[in-house]
Amino acid sequence: EGLIEFYDSFKEMFEFFCKNTTIHGTIRLVCSDSNRMKTAFWTLLLLASFGMLYWQFALMFSQYWAYPVVLTMSMHSEPKMFPAITICNLDPYRFELVSEHLVQLDRMAEESITFLYGINTSARLFHMNDRNIHVQGLSNLSRSGFKLSQNFSLLRMSDLRSGKKHSSVGFRLCNSTGGNCFYKTYSSGMDAILEWYRFHYMNIMSQLPVIINISQHEEQIEDMVYSCQYDGEPCRPSDYVHFHHPVFGSCYTFNSKGTDPFWTATKPGIPYGLSLILRAEQKDHIPLLSTVAGVKVMIHNHNQTPFLEHEGFDIRPGIATTIGIQQDEVNRLGGNYGKCTTNGDDVDVKLLYNNSYTLQACLHSCFQHIMVQECGCGYYYYPLPAGAEYCDYNKQPAWGHCFYQLYNRLRNHHLNCFDQCPKPCR
Repeated sequence: EGLIEFYDSFKEMFEFFCKNTTIHGTIRLVCSDSNRMKTAFWTLLLLASFGMLYWQFALMFSQYWAYPVVLTMSMHSEPKMFPAITICNLDPYRFELVSEHLVQLDRMAEESITFLYGINTSARLFHMNDRNIHVQGLSNLSRSGFKLSQNFSLLRMSDLRSGKKHSSVGFRLCNSTGGNCFYKTYSSGMDAILEWYRFHYMNIMSQLPVIINISQHEEQIEDMVYSCQYDGEPCRPSDYVHFHHPVFGSCYTFNSKGTDPFWTATKPGIPYGLSLILRAEQKDHIPLLSTVAGVKVMIHNHNQTPFLEHEGFDIRPGIATTIGIQQDEVNRLGGNYGKCTTNGDDVDVKLLYNNSYTLQACLHSCFQHIMVQECGCGYYYYPLPAGAEYCDYNKQPAWGHCFYQLYNRLRNHHLNCFDQCPKPCR
């Protein structure tokens, strides 16, 4: 028998293939050649089977190229490092350099509340006293020519909707030429007053030199924290760092670095955690900045900037508050499985914070860079890029118009900050 067989026609080769292949049903094509109906039926059946086969192949490949993952959850109870805890006393400083402007702003707020509601707020709603913050080395600093602007007065506006009269309260913001204006309005007059006050407050605080180091201020942690214990042992002076938040006042972060073995959590339960006795100080309270009395708390990772306005929670005075915590650790694969960053080095946004990468820090930095580029100045609540200055409506009269429009675009995901800032991989 020859090793190579040559066929006289394609039909002979096809019949040989159908008789010898292991594909079920092909021999029927040869056996049923006398009946065209059977041949056609088996041909359609074979083609349908091949179609199903390749459809299954397509499903498998599409699933493979989608990079599916298996979510694995596990629970551990081994000793862990206690998280960082930040507390703020909700009592922002009244700096001596801008104290006159803050007093004037409080008077403007009293007049606005009286105008809107006919309520006399002189009965110590705004209780100023002589406790101003003196910063060493800046007492002889020449005062700037800053003046509070009356161009952003609160107004009550009425409009007719569906036959009923509605009123809103807000203030007017215009661009540099004055040709494009809009009203920052709220249906609640109190919300409008709070935003209006904060807007003027940012312009006043932008007068403070950036070189002020609040951590060297004379105020001590003992003024706020009467008792501090961790795992039954008293806290040490090196266990906290001090910083000032423009809205939430004097803040302290415990175990900020997470490297001291003293803060290792070995046992669960209230006696083995952090126990604090705090004083909710309101000596120099600015009520239209922070409308609550108590303490702002945030629990976060080590070397992480605490964004208390986004993730913090309030504890009211006069009660004992117990907070139970457990750590959820998420590890994102990255690469083809999704967009994430390990430490932020591969992110195009230059972070303005010295701590580790977080999504919130990246978004704030991205917004601040765009703010400086488009508005010509920086937002007071965020750090400044090199060479920039904070916004001041005496120097940049239209910065509020620019800022509120930019912030609305960020909130509606119309800025590319959410595309440039991935989540951390861990």
